[in-house]
Amino acid sequence: MAVHTPMMEQYLKIKADYKDAFLFFRLGDFYEMFFDDAVQAARELEITLTKRDGGKQDPIPMCGVPYHSAENYIKNLIDKGYKVAICEQVEDPKAAKGVVKREVVQLVTPGTVMENNMLAERDNNYIASLSHFSDGSYVIAYNDLSVGETNVALISGGWNAVMHELYNQPVKEMVISSELPETLQDELREKLSITLSYQDETTFNAEYRGLCSTLNDERLVQGFSRLLNYIQKTQKRSLDHLQPAGVIELDHYLSLDMFSKRNLELTETILKKGKHGSLLWVLDQTVTAMGTRMLKKWLDRPLLNEQDIEDRLNIVQGFLEGFMERDLLREALKSVYDLERLAGRIAYGNVNARDLLQLKQSVAKIPEIKHVLSQFDGAGIRALDDKLQYPEYLVTLLEQSLAEDPPVSITEGSIIKDGYHEKLDKYREASRNGKQWITGLEQKEKEETGIKSLKVGFNRVFGYYIEVTKANLHLLPEDRYERKQTLTNAERFITPELKEKEELILEAEEKSVDLEYELFHEIRDQVKEHIPSIQFLAEVISQIDVLQGFATVSEANGYTRPVFSQNCLSIKNGRHPVVEKVMNDDAFVPNDILLDDETSILLITGPNMSGKSTYMRQLALTVIMGQIGCYVPCDEAELLLFDQIFTRIGAADDLVSGQSTFMVEMLETNHAIANATENSLILLDEIGRGTSTYDGMALAQAIVEHIHDNIHAKTVFSTHYHELTTLEDTLDRLKNIHVRAEEHEGNVVFLHQVKEGAADQSYGIHVAKLADLPAPLIKRADTILDQLENSEEENAHETGQLSLFSGDSTHIEQKPAANESEAIIVQDLNNINLFEMTPLDAMNELHRLQKKAKK
Repeated sequence: MAVHTPMMEQYLKIKADYKDAFLFFRLGDFYEMFFDDAVQAARELEITLTKRDGGKQDPIPMCGVPYHSAENYIKNLIDKGYKVAICEQVEDPKAAKGVVKREVVQLVTPGTVMENNMLAERDNNYIASLSHFSDGSYVIAYNDLSVGETNVALISGGWNAVMHELYNQPVKEMVISSELPETLQDELREKLSITLSYQDETTFNAEYRGLCSTLNDERLVQGFSRLLNYIQKTQKRSLDHLQPAGVIELDHYLSLDMFSKRNLELTETILKKGKHGSLLWVLDQTVTAMGTRMLKKWLDRPLLNEQDIEDRLNIVQGFLEGFMERDLLREALKSVYDLERLAGRIAYGNVNARDLLQLKQSVAKIPEIKHVLSQFDGAGIRALDDKLQYPEYLVTLLEQSLAEDPPVSITEGSIIKDGYHEKLDKYREASRNGKQWITGLEQKEKEETGIKSLKVGFNRVFGYYIEVTKANLHLLPEDRYERKQTLTNAERFITPELKEKEELILEAEEKSVDLEYELFHEIRDQVKEHIPSIQFLAEVISQIDVLQGFATVSEANGYTRPVFSQNCLSIKNGRHPVVEKVMNDDAFVPNDILLDDETSILLITGPNMSGKSTYMRQLALTVIMGQIGCYVPCDEAELLLFDQIFTRIGAADDLVSGQSTFMVEMLETNHAIANATENSLILLDEIGRGTSTYDGMALAQAIVEHIHDNIHAKTVFSTHYHELTTLEDTLDRLKNIHVRAEEHEGNVVFLHQVKEGAADQSYGIHVAKLADLPAPLIKRADTILDQLENSEEENAHETGQLSLFSGDSTHIEQKPAANESEAIIVQDLNNINLFEMTPLDAMNELHRLQKKAKK
């Protein structure tokens, strides 16, 4: 067993309490890491790995980063999902007996970052906790430590509901019980790509009583306590900026599962995972970082309460009608810094004088903002104006106390204004007088000695000195100065009077810097008392910013104010907000859509690339825009309030789980069918294409019939199975529509117009031609298609039936069986009751029959 030095013993003892973190161990001007930490950190940070003497047989791996530039290295590790424990010296090395005492002063984790350069300016940085209860319910508590915001939600729909909820929030770190099953922990890591941390203590801490005032369910208190206990344990400092927990009543918002949020590309695109090309990219006309963060929250949780939506729309209308005033408002908002995060840093203790000047500049804009708001019409805007209270006391305090251009550091002085504090002014006067005396001394000595190159200088080691070059030493009267230092080409001297002035200046400067540091903390503590009012200002300004942004984007893009109906969804000349933005002017073809009591399902056919998916997505995005209180992209809009939106649009394998495109398709479809209500919107695109033709058609038809007969949700179902269009004859609330395409001189022309009725053909080979497949291949495909169509017509002539799914959808016409086995299979098919089967049951049954047919 290796014998370690006392310092290494200290390191190992501290490291034992932070096994899942890199331990940044302070040694002089460096943070050092040892053993496995050093090996891994050297690899991740691309720094040199060295060794420390641990005995001839056992050298210790070691690496380090400079203390003054450590923040960038910490950010690098945090961005990769790691944790960093900051271990500092907590006693003066001069007074220490033996090894200097060290302690971890902060654990920096992906979810508890507070430093500006580690945070995305316009994104929330959420840490969450997950708690499971014996009744099967879960509680999720969210916290953004950088702004002090906390929300809790009770989940009663099981584990899948938990995953869908978590997917809708940009959670960086999840605090869980160590007893959560490993399979669920693995799913959190793999599907959400988050850092897991453990906190088993959920006892309520009385210190947080004020933060729990809104929680009337013991499960919510316990779930919140798990998170707060973890934050307090890791941060080891004031959390005065934490706001009372808000309760997320999930049934008050339109629900978007993880599939729908991904498929609709609300905040990021599927392919590039970036903002460009998302709905957020189109709608974000906010001016402040706070506004962008609030817009994302609104997109994540569209409203269900019609009055709340109308209140937002009324404000948007007021901003829209006041163009000149809105422009003035946007200009005023540009001077408002991130009040939410400034409040967080004030409470946290890592604020500097420049931050407080940003606070002063921001709140000083309140009178101007109020003046502009007073010029708009509308009760909603007046209510926002009334909520904005100008904190004149803060502006006065910061204006009188802080210098106009202070340094970043708060330990080097020059941060407090002259005239703010009498004692500080005296120190400064003494320092200035001393420096003026020294300036005069240099001129006086030049004149009396006749040495023009003589100078009075200063350095931190030797203090003030008189320097004379060696070439001029013979001009000095004997014993005029005391020799201080010899240089190669000069000698440095001192006089008793200069030494006295030096002590006066340095003492005044040292006391001045120390006093400024104390005064700054006093100012910060005074500001800290007003954190709740600063946070309230931030909330109101964020709302103003988002709503003026809605007005700005609505005016720029020609959006229309929607109205809401109880039974009818009608959109005239609707457009896709993102697609029209990336296309040339006037290139997008608008379309109508109607869903009401008589038509609850639209079955849309047409060739690939014709715009079926765009048509479906634009419906969902229009609904979401309306329910967040924004105008919508169309000429007229009568919308329904939907409780949920389910989408299956686009093909995607789940490679992590080893699931094929078809299995993902079935799982997402089953999720919609299992959870949708008659107030939901379902959008299903090309269901069944991932398996054989008859399997796919059977499943597609069974799904449509199940939604029509059992769920009654408003649905748009896109398909390339033209045989399904006969369902219009048997399902009274289903209507066929199609996307027009025309053939011209052997080429297909996509018109992107949605019309009533079924499409006449798929134009698949024409699409292949557009993709520049080889001409011989296209010609051969045409030949094969002719043969297949002729064969189909002959079969229809013999049997009197064109399609497997024509006519009675629950009965299959029989033709004479070729053998006894075929007769048995046909009989089995006739005995199937599709109305009582789920899509997965249908798929399994068809698979069984297919295996029997192959025997």
